[in-house]
Amino acid sequence: MQALRKRDGAAWLIARLAVGSSELAVDLARPVDLAVPLDFDGAQPRHFGAEPASARPFVAGAFSGDVGRGASCNCGTITLTPHCNGTHTESVGHLTREPFDARRAIPLGLIPALLLSVAPEEAGHANEAATPPPVAGDRLITHRALRTARDRVQARLPPAFAPRALVVRTLPNDPSKRTRDYAGNPPPYLTLDAARGLVAGGIEHLVLDVPSVDRTYDEGHLSGHRAFFGLPARSTRLADATRAHCTITELAYVPDDAADGAWLLAIHAPALGGDAVPSRPLLYRLLA
Repeated sequence: MQALRKRDGAAWLIARLAVGSSELAVDLARPVDLAVPLDFDGAQPRHFGAEPASARPFVAGAFSGDVGRGASCNCGTITLTPHCNGTHTESVGHLTREPFDARRAIPLGLIPALLLSVAPEEAGHANEAATPPPVAGDRLITHRALRTARDRVQARLPPAFAPRALVVRTLPNDPSKRTRDYAGNPPPYLTLDAARGLVAGGIEHLVLDVPSVDRTYDEGHLSGHRAFFGLPARSTRLADATRAHCTITELAYVPDDAADGAWLLAIHAPALGGDAVPSRPLLYRLLA
């Protein structure tokens, strides 16, 4: 049952949903947007030395696709690299010879999700594995930090709440993440222990505010991706992946006013082919 009502002058669309063994109320009218707006004419987030995403008027004969230059309508051609230009969701097809479109793995509905804030640890203090081994200066999102963050919110979770998605906000949560060029600013990445811990904990959809699960230059191992998708080391066969239904969303941004704890997640993406697509993850608040 749903009801539209107003509170504090704003419309609330309240739905009561059965999530596991619990009945939860959720506000469907005011989601928290985790996507980074991609401004073709301004500063953008960039990773791995990719060119900025761009848009230009489509040209066909005398038609220019730019009303400002006398055309009847605007019609643009967009050029971007989904993995490197803004918020995107990827599939195991990122690692396999056989194509596997990300849209095939992105759920169409709401997913029980946990939002956790963690402070990346310096490699020398983390004492957790990665492939290749972490080096001085690396900052790691560790299994220990994720477990500690979950322990902090455990008492506030609804009874029998079993998240299938995890949203990770790294600290400090500098707004410059929305436009950061990571070429000269190596981002944190997950340890292998952390990735394996997510799998063991039943997490199927991971949302991060960093550009990659793995170190930017990791000699091609992509061990965190492989652990999460269940793809053995060195294998490029889609048939070998035991978790091809899972997704990883990277380069998101989690606003400070979204509290750690239980949410519902929806991942919106265009019906495009490719192992990664631009996406818009939305978090929906659970209400008392």
